[in-house]
Amino acid sequence: MHGSAPDIAGQGIANPVAAFLSAAMMLEWLGHPAAAQQIRESCAAVLAQGATPDVGGSMTTDDVTEAVTAHMLEAAG
Repeated sequence: MHGSAPDIAGQGIANPVAAFLSAAMMLEWLGHPAAAQQIRESCAAVLAQGATPDVGGSMTTDDVTEAVTAHMLEAAG
């Protein structure tokens, strides 16, 4: 992750996937590889749907966040 992207602030188009993947790296470093893998798989599933405009999708930041967390909850059972 880099920069604060003030040019897109408040527009709901920032892609939160890098933040999720950073959390996965942290969890892996802390010794929780299964949780890290679950985050990675959920991000991949959402990105396959298109995600935010920067990767060719039309989802908002909130849409992506909700989709990733919903996928993780479904996977957890």
